[in-house]
Amino acid sequence: MSLLLSGLPSVANLQAPQAKRIPHVFTLHGTQVTDNYAWMKNRQDSDLMPYLAAENSYTQSVMADTALLQEELYKEMRKRVKEDNSSVPARHKKHFYYTRTRAGDQYAIRCRKSIKPQSHEQVILDENLLAQGEKFFSIGDFVVSPSGEMLAYTADTLGYRQYALYVKNINTGEVVTSAHVERVTSVVWADKRTLLYVTEDEETKRSNQLWRHRLGSTKHDLVLEEKDEFFELALASSACGKYIFLNNASHTTSSVSFIADGKPRDRFKLLTPKIHKVQYLVESDGKHFYILTSYGNAKDRRVLRTKCDAIEPENWTEIIPCKPGLLLENIELFKDHMVVYAQEEGLTRIRVEKLSTGMVHWIAFPEPIYEVGPEDNFEFKSNVLRLTYKSMVTPPTVWDYDMDKAEKTVLKQEVFEGYDLSKYKTERIYATARDGTKIPMSIVYKGDLVLDGKRPCLLYGYGSYGISITPDFRNERLSLLDRGVLYVIAHIRGGSDMGEVWHEQGKMMKKMNTFTDFIDCADMLKANGYTSKEKLVLQGGSAGGLLLGAVMNLRKDVAQGALVQMPFLDVINTMLDTSNPLTVAEFEEWGNPAEEEAFKYMIQYSPYDNIVEGDYPRILVEGAFHDSQVGYWEPAKYVAKMRELNPKGKILLNMLLNGGGHHGASGRFNQLKEWAFSWAFALKVLKLA
Repeated sequence: MSLLLSGLPSVANLQAPQAKRIPHVFTLHGTQVTDNYAWMKNRQDSDLMPYLAAENSYTQSVMADTALLQEELYKEMRKRVKEDNSSVPARHKKHFYYTRTRAGDQYAIRCRKSIKPQSHEQVILDENLLAQGEKFFSIGDFVVSPSGEMLAYTADTLGYRQYALYVKNINTGEVVTSAHVERVTSVVWADKRTLLYVTEDEETKRSNQLWRHRLGSTKHDLVLEEKDEFFELALASSACGKYIFLNNASHTTSSVSFIADGKPRDRFKLLTPKIHKVQYLVESDGKHFYILTSYGNAKDRRVLRTKCDAIEPENWTEIIPCKPGLLLENIELFKDHMVVYAQEEGLTRIRVEKLSTGMVHWIAFPEPIYEVGPEDNFEFKSNVLRLTYKSMVTPPTVWDYDMDKAEKTVLKQEVFEGYDLSKYKTERIYATARDGTKIPMSIVYKGDLVLDGKRPCLLYGYGSYGISITPDFRNERLSLLDRGVLYVIAHIRGGSDMGEVWHEQGKMMKKMNTFTDFIDCADMLKANGYTSKEKLVLQGGSAGGLLLGAVMNLRKDVAQGALVQMPFLDVINTMLDTSNPLTVAEFEEWGNPAEEEAFKYMIQYSPYDNIVEGDYPRILVEGAFHDSQVGYWEPAKYVAKMRELNPKGKILLNMLLNGGGHHGASGRFNQLKEWAFSWAFALKVLKLA
């Protein structure tokens, strides 16, 4: 069948593009699998780009009646933003560091000032200048040398998460050309002139090689290479500044090695042994190593401590025991305080301990549903913890929290023009899953909530990798709330919202729980009058796109529409191809279809493999040609197969063909335009356009 590239003169006469079909047939574990669109993975196929362009043209034609709405949405989202803005300065040694934005600029300007009074601003990096002529721009690492003289940073100009390393002299602006390296995933200063950095494999994107480079030299020395395809390397510096850690981790297992800061030629010494399905995170105050770990059958993790000169496991002492349901996620150390971030009941809890006295308290927060996390805490010798707090109704707020007095000082709250917090409400509700498990949902809405089934609703879900979806604040979401839409986050199994068991119950051979949880949440909202099937749109991205694809195959009548963003849809084909980025490591999340038991389970839910004829919801699928996490061919193949089996179905594909990656376009205003398009589709489905 040849590729059809029809003209699209009017909505009434629109002809959806039809992709050519070239059957690719294989048999696995006695099951025959036919893939008519495997050819799309070949970037060199002469029909590929015309087909993707035709899909974009078709989508624009179908959405043409929302052009004014898109412009309206974009203008109101942009108007709410304070374009000329700056972050709260954070002290690091002899300087205060901050970012600022100018009106009209897409990107930030990174600056600093001396701690001396009346000091002048020094621009470290103007991202707008670096982004000139680029279709995409994103900064990865940003690390100032111990002397404060040099800057090492990484940048991606495609969207493929492929970052190049640059080093510049902050005072002179001179770029150190010998330090330029491609595919860098983490970098630290080992002394004032020596860098340690990790690079990724060009094909699989696995961070597998550790390198050392001294400025002024032409040599880049390979320190070590991790050859196990399940594991990746990452560098980090200790809070006290005395150690450099090398983390070596898979999805389920990790180990940590270290060297003393300032001794880049030392051999890394193993601190924590590599034990299957045991994970570690390490920090240091210079005297002790603090080890957050699942070691000792502690699924939700505990904290151990050992002296820096007595690191053998027999010397480890437990200082915080494991408490099931309270997932310990991170440690932040100060000279006399240890801060532990935990997840419980879908919310972040923060434990503060004064090390000299052993006194412990938990930080209190002003709302029952919220998100909180650390800001730039560069100063080790401090009793002040800087946090960013927000909720689904409270804009981002920077706090300085005095850990001795248990008092907070509000330094700044972001202002959004025209936004009145008192008009919005957020709360937590629960659905009962079919196996009796209570599934929490965070909801936000404007005005009074009348449970008559008439309220339009957008239901968001993710449910993978143990990632907890926090109830945060989003400027773009206000444009839905102001039009009467109820926004709901379903904290389904597969995340770690309720502890590590929550993750385990939604992965591997229990993955189906993720999908049925989401369906049960949707049905609860409809049954209890929050919304109705005709007024419900689903949203999910990446693994959340897998969620939506599986859900719509299982229950085509679950909703009126779906917004499927950068979606992982072609589970079997992707997980069989170990040359794909991420694949091998993710056997521990999804399973390996080369194994018969895993294949027979995964083939039950793989969205691409379970498309059938039927009345599906209206669907907008969004992808990016340079997406490194989900290949562009997954959304493209999915749409093509949906069209093949449902020629009268209403499905659209919007593919970023130039700059853009897994998180869409770069630039704060470009991102708002993307949200305007996505929301216009949702509002059109809900008949609110």
